[in-house]
Amino acid sequence: MSLHNLAAFDTTVDDHIAVVTLKGPGKGNSMGPDFWRECPKLFEALDRDDAVRVVLLRGAGSSFCYGLDLLAMAGNIAPLVGAGAGVAERARLFSVIEEMQRALHAVFRCRKPVIAAVHGWCIGGGLDLVAAADVRVCSAGARFSLREVKVAMVADVGSLQLLPHVIGDAATRELALTGADVDAARALALGLVSQVFPDDDALFAGAQTLARQIADNPPLVAQGIKQVMNRRIEAELLVGLRTVATWNAAFLGSEDLTEAIAAFAEKRAARFSGR
Repeated sequence: MSLHNLAAFDTTVDDHIAVVTLKGPGKGNSMGPDFWRECPKLFEALDRDDAVRVVLLRGAGSSFCYGLDLLAMAGNIAPLVGAGAGVAERARLFSVIEEMQRALHAVFRCRKPVIAAVHGWCIGGGLDLVAAADVRVCSAGARFSLREVKVAMVADVGSLQLLPHVIGDAATRELALTGADVDAARALALGLVSQVFPDDDALFAGAQTLARQIADNPPLVAQGIKQVMNRRIEAELLVGLRTVATWNAAFLGSEDLTEAIAAFAEKRAARFSGR
């Protein structure tokens, strides 16, 4: 796969550092069909590229990622969760969720260490993405939100499985159950990020320095560190991903999901009924 001419990513490789920039096409680099199709292929290509020793992941524009592009993905998902959805539709929904999981699991599985540099908003699927990275840093203006609960979804592409190993079980439950926003200071206190930089320019410069430090180390050793640490949790991760895919295939098609999508499109507060 060529690293160029992608709809959702810009990628450059220089002196063993691959810089991958989320670029949309949705607002705030939101994750539409292009993202889910291209992400696994891109990270598999980076994994195979001997010129790449470390990957620096960042977002274009004013934010890292707004998360799932609900409107762009509605055409893929809506027919599978509507009132008339039956067994065949639920089986297809399970497959769609697994395909999306594979996209972010490719970041986790990539043998090259991945640094996520977060500025602005990192919401929902964006947080799933950075949870799959090895190192997370942010600027002082960064904001994080595990917001799937606000759109009547159980987060299903990795954050519920990976974040407990990063910030602990209690903090993950709080973020998942409230959908609350977390600022950079709390993200640092929780251990979600390892460094906070004063502004976006300092963030990208600091992330580049961090990438340089990793790239200058023996590449096979760096890859070995990642693989050994991943192996500690990979079996649990895969079981958790299958569990949440099964849950959402059964229960995602609720009246509350329809209400959440309508409220999002109409830019109003959702009114949930528990049905």
